[in-house]
Amino acid sequence: MKRIIVEKAAIWLFIGIVLLNSCSEEARISFNNQSDPATYYVSVEGKDTNPGTYEEPFKSINGALRKIVPGDTVLVRGGVYYEKISFPKSGTPSKRITIKAFPEERPVIDGTHVTVEGWMALVTMENARNITFEGFDICNLSGSAPDIDPEGIRITGNSSDITIKDCNIYNIKNNYPTFGDGGWRSAHGIFVLGNGSTSISNLTITGCNIHDLQTGTSETITLAGNIDGFTISNNKIYNIENIGIIVAGGDNLFKEGDLSTNFARNGVICDNELFNVSHTLSPKVWGETSYGAIAIYVCGGANTVIERNKVYNSDRGIGLVSESNDLATKDCIVRNNFVYNCYRTGIYMGDYINYTSGGTENCYVLNNTLFFNNSVLGYFGEIEGEIRLTENCTNNVIKNNIVYGRPTDVFIHKYNDTGSGNIIDNNFYYTSGTSKWIWEGKEFHDFEEWKIASGQDNYSINGIPPKLVSKSLPDLHLQISSPARNNGQVISEDLHGSKDIDGSPRIVNDQISIGAHQVN
Repeated sequence: MKRIIVEKAAIWLFIGIVLLNSCSEEARISFNNQSDPATYYVSVEGKDTNPGTYEEPFKSINGALRKIVPGDTVLVRGGVYYEKISFPKSGTPSKRITIKAFPEERPVIDGTHVTVEGWMALVTMENARNITFEGFDICNLSGSAPDIDPEGIRITGNSSDITIKDCNIYNIKNNYPTFGDGGWRSAHGIFVLGNGSTSISNLTITGCNIHDLQTGTSETITLAGNIDGFTISNNKIYNIENIGIIVAGGDNLFKEGDLSTNFARNGVICDNELFNVSHTLSPKVWGETSYGAIAIYVCGGANTVIERNKVYNSDRGIGLVSESNDLATKDCIVRNNFVYNCYRTGIYMGDYINYTSGGTENCYVLNNTLFFNNSVLGYFGEIEGEIRLTENCTNNVIKNNIVYGRPTDVFIHKYNDTGSGNIIDNNFYYTSGTSKWIWEGKEFHDFEEWKIASGQDNYSINGIPPKLVSKSLPDLHLQISSPARNNGQVISEDLHGSKDIDGSPRIVNDQISIGAHQVN
């Protein structure tokens, strides 16, 4: 009897030890998961065999990325890091992964020693989620071979909740001397392609300087494919040989995508400054008379608000254009922008002439100030117009814009009779030369004749100065005595936006000024 009791006691003791060990392991895992997020440090003077502390930092950024778990932060000290980096892990909604510059220092990710093969980025995020990347210089990635694509940052796959902040991206260049002649010239500053099984969402690109790129036929910031929800704000983009920002369909880069979702949509492009976005920066490649770059471009994208941007000294200002036969540019709003001193058109809508048929549908162009664009003739030897409507513009609204033309300018140029249902009214036209509109191939100099022939602009103003603060600088704000003051048509705050070009209230006492500036 005693033996039985002893054996049972031993069995229960063994079971208790197993349960205790099991509980201890669960407790240890639970404790680790609930522990405070770690901060790791990287320095060019460190070692990747170090623990990554402040006193003993890692040497490489990739060394730190291999160590982190959700919730962790990596602080990178100033210095030059000759490495390509890739994010092997993601954060969670409650525990983001943050990679950022050490306070008041500037780390540089440099591609000088990298040989570009195929499409290659210095910073790659594939299927990455809940990540903040902040405060880096990303530079000096270039190559001269045909059909390569050097990139500063690439985001692809099932990525989401990515923030790119306060980065300085420059000298990303494709030096191939031509395109379409046995090879192609292409590069990107930031390349985002929604090519996963789910859409890329909650993407933020803010506070970046992106400049001195040779992108060939590609773009500085590219959003294409299945992207649903983005903000591009407070960036400065300049000295670029082709397009600045594009919001595009993926029917070119991701041909197998579902057409119903294969386009970037539901985003905001605001408070950016873009200048010197021009083919003239690479005349040996583009030719001496090519002025085809567009600073901000929605091309087969949708539901995008473009507001409070300053675009100047570029080939073309803002484009709501489709280069696709399958995807229209639709449901976009261009509002409260300054667009001035561009070589060709200020705001461009419709198709590439004789090239595609997707068109521009259900878009609003409201309360913009256009000034002295069209300093050179268009591709066909024509003046493109401060506002240009080419083929297949349907059900668009153009209201409350100041259109200040050069002495030999064209205010509105509608090229042909395709499209229908467009509304143009409550605008303010002025030139020191002869007023000129073109409607479906016919030119008008008399305002009344223009209104009758086009059926537009019944409540618009023509022929008196809008009283800008300065034409020489230029400063496109309105003087307090401007006849454009509180003379626009209020449609709704949803369409006009809550803020003018300066961030001041857009509608005051149920009144709105014509142009981008709400003078009070």
